[in-house]
Amino acid sequence: MAVEQVNSRAFLLPDSAATAALGAAMAQSMDTEQERPWVLYLQGDLGAGKTTFSQGFIAACGHTGSVKSPTYTLVEPYQSLPVAVYHFDLYRLADPEELEFLGFRDYLEKRCILLVEWPSKGDGYLPPADMTITICVDKSSAGVGRKATLLAASERAQVALNAVHKTMP
Repeated sequence: MAVEQVNSRAFLLPDSAATAALGAAMAQSMDTEQERPWVLYLQGDLGAGKTTFSQGFIAACGHTGSVKSPTYTLVEPYQSLPVAVYHFDLYRLADPEELEFLGFRDYLEKRCILLVEWPSKGDGYLPPADMTITICVDKSSAGVGRKATLLAASERAQVALNAVHKTMP
């Protein structure tokens, strides 16, 4: 299959509903049939919208309950979905080596999706991302809106990015 070689796209998100919708569009665009995990990095300042994106993403995967930030637990598992989603928040990680104690490598041997907030805190212990999602406040919208930049780093992520681009305004 020929894949358009645009590996980065930016989306303007006027409110949190649009941020959650982008997360949902991303979840719906992913081919999860392969027996290896998807790794998505979520970057941005505190309050940028990483958890809001994750809420839309996890809901689109079939979760019907609340989605909370795993700031204190470091990982929130959503295993009862058709493909398990593990939402990591590494903000409070003191040392990347702590990922070994969490059993992070075990997640890499599963067919699942790993959403990793604050991936820089896990440098040296995290696998490369299929896609990096960077969310920041959009200065042109008086601090209300957000801008999300999606960067695909694998062929399957490029396919997903193209699908998201077709569904998002």
